[in-house]
Amino acid sequence: MIRRVTADRSSFKTLEFHSGLNILLADRSESATDKDSRNGAGKTSLVELIHFVFGASASGTIFRSADIGDWRFGVEMEVDSEPGSVMRSGRRADVVEVSGFLVPDDNEEPPRLMGAAPHAAVPIGQWKAGLGERWFGLGQEDEAADRFGPRFRALFSYFARRQAKGAFKNPMQYWSRQPVWEECVSVSWLLGLDWTVAQRLQHLREREKGVVDAMKAIESGELPVLSRTASELRTALTVARGEAHSRKQRLHAFRVLPDYEDLEKEADSITGEINDIAGDNIADRALLRELETSLGGETDDMHPEIHRLYKEAGIVLPGVTLRRLADVDIFHRAVVRNRKSHLKDAIESARERIAERERRKESLDRRRREIMRVLESGGALAEYSALREEVARREGEVEVLEQHLRNAEEIEGSRAALKVERASLLKAVQDDLTERGERLQEVILRFEQLSQSLYERAGRLHIAPSNSGPKFEVQIPSGRSLGITNMQIFCFDLMLMDLMAERGRSPGFLIHDSHLFDGVDERQVARALQVGAQRAEAGGFQYIVTLNSDAIPREGFDPGFRLDDYFLDVRLTDARPDGGLFGIRFD
Repeated sequence: MIRRVTADRSSFKTLEFHSGLNILLADRSESATDKDSRNGAGKTSLVELIHFVFGASASGTIFRSADIGDWRFGVEMEVDSEPGSVMRSGRRADVVEVSGFLVPDDNEEPPRLMGAAPHAAVPIGQWKAGLGERWFGLGQEDEAADRFGPRFRALFSYFARRQAKGAFKNPMQYWSRQPVWEECVSVSWLLGLDWTVAQRLQHLREREKGVVDAMKAIESGELPVLSRTASELRTALTVARGEAHSRKQRLHAFRVLPDYEDLEKEADSITGEINDIAGDNIADRALLRELETSLGGETDDMHPEIHRLYKEAGIVLPGVTLRRLADVDIFHRAVVRNRKSHLKDAIESARERIAERERRKESLDRRRREIMRVLESGGALAEYSALREEVARREGEVEVLEQHLRNAEEIEGSRAALKVERASLLKAVQDDLTERGERLQEVILRFEQLSQSLYERAGRLHIAPSNSGPKFEVQIPSGRSLGITNMQIFCFDLMLMDLMAERGRSPGFLIHDSHLFDGVDERQVARALQVGAQRAEAGGFQYIVTLNSDAIPREGFDPGFRLDDYFLDVRLTDARPDGGLFGIRFD
């Protein structure tokens, strides 16, 4: 239950709430229109503020504007009789300042509840998870495990519909572009039905979409070879395999005439010999480079160190040493001459071998060209090559057809399997509705009673199996005028609040913006407010309503019912810049 709505700016009009019915009035000037929401009195902004504090995205909202982006907005409330408060700012929208509430501790495995210290900064995701657990019984795995599962923000939005989201068009939808799967999952969860069937049906729909996309690609020609059915491809593959086998047998039986065979062998032999010659020449050329390098390094002069050694020795043995040095020099020169002669002979020999091989290579190459001309002119080799290429082409066709057949079988198999799975899930929906017959009876009768309290011919809530899960639909005998449709939304929301409060799983409040009563007959508005007050008092929850002062019903109430008793002390107006909820005009 909400106790106070506040902000940390003095211009903001703090709102004090009590149990049961709460009506926030606003005076609207004669010149005001429905498009003046940004600088209006602030009735709709109250609903947006509640959503903002309870985890709505701040992106693109007034709470990120330059005017109030750094304001801190707060709600003081009770959760299961436990008092606490929460504040959030658009400038730091990723966290809330929580005091007194219990929220899940993300650092614990498994998650447990922890007490938040005064003004503790709690991540917005953790805050939403805590509220989801306390208000709707959402476990951590429900909120995080699957993108098609129930979400706190989706469930909460049924208890505070927003005009900007198109929430007053269909009782089952809290926004105009709400996916069908989310509608089924959320309403099923709130009514206590098996929401997992709707979840599984959405997963099935995703897989079906993949098959449909593949079929569209085939039909559009993006995958032309798959335009045939599996049976057609199977026939084509059988024929292709037979043709490939026939040509392969012809290839194995093909024999080149003897003379062509001999010439082919000779050509192969020549090619091998030419390759050997090339290898030998490479080796000899490397040897030749080494020999030439060695020859260039040979010299007649003795090493200077030997001369120095002998000179030093001559100091001790003059005459004798010098004679022996001359002998050494003569011997050294003779060795060098012999070495050079040997190197020159080796170089000449290597060059002759290389030249001889090159001559042999040219002769062999001429012979090979002659052989190839004879083979090509005879046609036997060309016929053999063409046959071999044909076999390869046919085998390639077989491989392609095999792959396409596998794809076609997979698509057709998937379609058949998905059809079986869809039938099974539809049966699961039917079984769940049958098993929960008493629950459905309670839901239908509760809606019937609320609708009957407003109209003689009540609307009917129908719940039936569909391809998306349970289908919820309200039938209105008097037609689908705006006012009657809005009152069926009122009945559906109040029924949800009533049932959830009895189960001890709800936010503890239901909020209706004045847009819900647009186009509604004054007597029906009066009945709705009185029924809302009675249900809220009996169920122990709050029913918060915003109304324009010029739309207050003055008749249609039971004797003794005083609507004025439920007006809040604060009254908003768009006639003055400081008369709205925020107390300022936006740029």
